[in-house]
Amino acid sequence: MPQVKCKICNKEFYAKPSHLKRGWGKYCSQKCQYKSLLRGKFVNCAVCDKKTWKAPRALKNSKSGKFFCSKSCQTIWRNKYFSGEKHSNWKGGDNIEYRKLLIESNIKSICKICGTRDKRVLIAHHRDKNHKNNKVENLVWLCLNCHHLVHNYNKSIK
Repeated sequence: MPQVKCKICNKEFYAKPSHLKRGWGKYCSQKCQYKSLLRGKFVNCAVCDKKTWKAPRALKNSKSGKFFCSKSCQTIWRNKYFSGEKHSNWKGGDNIEYRKLLIESNIKSICKICGTRDKRVLIAHHRDKNHKNNKVENLVWLCLNCHHLVHNYNKSIK
């Protein structure tokens, strides 16, 4: 009768020889077998400090060394950390909201080229392409498509 020691609790138990040949018979119970699968650990969320379980792969592959309980906590951290000079699209630091200037000046939200009124696709465009010239006369509403045409195909604005 083959007696084998459990890999988790070291308790001796009987295992069938045919099970041992197949590589089975390592654990004395389903409870010990389940414990063998739990190789990760609990870590604290970097934003809200809530405890969360992370698998070994997640622990190993973290570039920042920070862990999060949810996607929203990760986004909160990323938006704080990768803002300003650390942002990939950083262009110098003049952070003026051109859209806000156009809205406050009561200019109707209509694309100057095609006449689109959908506010979801309208953006503020600098006529002289100088982002430091923020006079209302230099700003116009363009839809995303027309904005692309103006910058890449020299489409003229009325």
